[in-house]
Amino acid sequence: MRAPALTRRLVLEVQLREGDGAGGYADRWEPLGTLWAELRAGAGREREGPGVPMGRVPYRITVPAAPHGALSRPRPDQRFREGARVFAILAVAERDPCGAYLTCFCEEEEPA
Repeated sequence: MRAPALTRRLVLEVQLREGDGAGGYADRWEPLGTLWAELRAGAGREREGPGVPMGRVPYRITVPAAPHGALSRPRPDQRFREGARVFAILAVAERDPCGAYLTCFCEEEEPA
C-alpha cells in the first residue's frame, strides 16, 4: 500500500452549542487544529433537493492517525474546513493495518 500524499492543509472543527439567553441555543464551529491530508473524490450522484436535483460527491480524506480520545483524532460529529470549503465527517476508519493513517468518509457541504 502506498503512503498517502498529505498535501492539503485542513482545519478540524468541532460544533459547540451556546445558550442564546432566551431559552434557545446557537451553534458555532470552533477550530481544534490543523491536519495535513490527502483528498480523494468519489463517484458523484444526484439526489432530490428542495424542489431541484442536487449533486452529491463523497470524499475520502486521509490524515495521520492519532490515539482514541486525542483532540487531533477526527470524529463523525466534526468537520474539516479548507478556506470556504467544508467537509462533514460521516465516518472514520483506520486506513492501514499498522494504524498509521485514518480515512475519513466525508461529504462536501455548503458553509452556513
